[in-house]
Amino acid sequence: QVQLVESGGGLVQAGGSLRLSCAASGSIFSINAMGWYRQAPGKQRELVASITSGGSTNYADSVKGRFTISRDSAKITVNLQMNSLKPEDTAVYYCNAAGVVAPRAPLNEYWGQGTQVTVSS
Repeated sequence: QVQLVESGGGLVQAGGSLRLSCAASGSIFSINAMGWYRQAPGKQRELVASITSGGSTNYADSVKGRFTISRDSAKITVNLQMNSLKPEDTAVYYCNAAGVVAPRAPLNEYWGQGTQVTVSS
């Protein structure tokens, strides 16, 4: 069983900052890519940022220059530093990871439970 535990959401004023963290635990052999998605009320879940095991990053156009994704050296924790937050960043943010539980096992996708980020104007 693999779990992703998120922390760091909350309420912040526009222009402020928040840092989200997500730690993977359980029976996982290796994690490839990790990332953050978000879902606002009435909207589809969308990719915010992702990072591969090699450190390559990808960002949604709407957050480029404001958000930074990073992983720890053990590559089982992913962080999202969010600066210059806007009301339109308000959403539930979900941690995502793709990994395998054993060598040559199929790649599985895992999700965290979500953490609320609310940006007031």
